[in-house]
Amino acid sequence: MSTIHFKETTDSTPEQFVAALTDFGPGRSQLFGNSTDQYLEVHARGRSEADVTEGSRGIWERLHYDWSNPDRVVMTTTDSNVWGGHSGHTYTFARRPDGKTDMDVVVVREGKNLRGRVLGVVVGTFGKPVLKHALEKTVKAVEARNTGTGTAERS
Repeated sequence: MSTIHFKETTDSTPEQFVAALTDFGPGRSQLFGNSTDQYLEVHARGRSEADVTEGSRGIWERLHYDWSNPDRVVMTTTDSNVWGGHSGHTYTFARRPDGKTDMDVVVVREGKNLRGRVLGVVVGTFGKPVLKHALEKTVKAVEARNTGTGTAERS
């Protein structure tokens, strides 16, 4: 099992970032590169939870999203072609006095078959910089979405 931990700061509010995380409409891949429209299927959606399948490049997972806590989104893997066990993602948000938001992101990858176990080792060993870059791109895209611009400048 691989657990990867990130910290990031964004100009977005927790509400704006939660809104992006829970927007399962077309074009989701513009915010989240590992979630293409081809794999996206919303099975159920409530006021503070959803059951969604998403993925890309031959890897998919069905996730239970829970955003009942306004400062935290927990995405638990309920089915996947490679991930199982304790797999999922947790985003925790903390408001700063300067108006920015600190994000704490934890990604857990536990392979459920040989392919998943191999991918889990690769992600745990070499994947952190790749996932960190993907998170940075997501943060920029969410900020751009919130300001109405096509791109976001970060300081």
